[in-house]
Amino acid sequence: MKNKYVFVAIMLSAIFFVSIGFTSLYASYSIPKEEEKFTIVTSFYPMYIATMNIVDGVEGVTLKNLSEPQTGCLHDFQMTPSDMKLLSDADVFVINGGGIESFMETVAKQYDKLAIVEATKGIELLAGEHTHEHEELGSETEAHDAEMHEEELHEEELHEDVNAHAWMSVSLYRKMLSNITEQLAALDIHHKEQYYSNWQKYDKRLQALEEQQQELLALCEDTHTIMFHCAFDYVAFDYGFEVVHCMDLDEERQISAKEVSDVLEAIKEHDVQYIFAEELYGAGMCDTIKKEADVTVVFLDSLTRGEYDKDSYINHMQENMMKIKNAFMRE
Repeated sequence: MKNKYVFVAIMLSAIFFVSIGFTSLYASYSIPKEEEKFTIVTSFYPMYIATMNIVDGVEGVTLKNLSEPQTGCLHDFQMTPSDMKLLSDADVFVINGGGIESFMETVAKQYDKLAIVEATKGIELLAGEHTHEHEELGSETEAHDAEMHEEELHEEELHEDVNAHAWMSVSLYRKMLSNITEQLAALDIHHKEQYYSNWQKYDKRLQALEEQQQELLALCEDTHTIMFHCAFDYVAFDYGFEVVHCMDLDEERQISAKEVSDVLEAIKEHDVQYIFAEELYGAGMCDTIKKEADVTVVFLDSLTRGEYDKDSYINHMQENMMKIKNAFMRE
């Protein structure tokens, strides 16, 4: 009788453990696991548009931008607590590199495990050149202007060894897209094929855009120009312009009489007929120059602001191309 009870107990225990096993197996197949989220944060607008095209339609991937689309370049960008929180939840931070993200030292210290994707990695950038001169100032006002901007100029000197605005060259932008794709695919192998597929589709459109630029080379090549934004040095790189003078302008920039004189001297010495500038910051300076010299001013988009639209880069580059073509065809 005793053996009978032992046998029953063993059978009940066996049935219990088998039922648990089948229940767990059933649950694993009947209840789908939520796909793990992969969060990508980009530093600013050009990087967001580039990455948007690579991750377009990829499920499980979330894309966010650190700065507002109207921020522009990040030379003076200051991170907020909400920015820090955004990075703390990110798997990857996509940056331009070349010194534009001046806060990267802080990010590296606070988020040592955050994967960094650098778009300009391995790309030979143009030399940084700034002509903010305040020597031999001729008045107390000019001396005051120099003092007010001393700190700003010092910050620029920290990054003047390279010009990191490589996205303004279509050929280099294509390399940047390739860099981002390759690095993202290595970090997120589950979506590797989708990243490469999206990149290839986008790159074909960029290749067509680059071919359109080539058609303008006969009009533009070897033309002496002046740039009022160092980002446009890469436009010169694509179109074969020879930049004889470059000066950065921004909303706080006070132009000295000597700087105006230097521009006019460069125009005369090199027979410059075209000045390229960003209208937001360069309109006043261009009006001053046009009163003294017969030059054509072409206002271009530096592509640091705009709508969150994956076609934004191509659309604005085509607009720039049309402005250049119209300016040269008028001559």
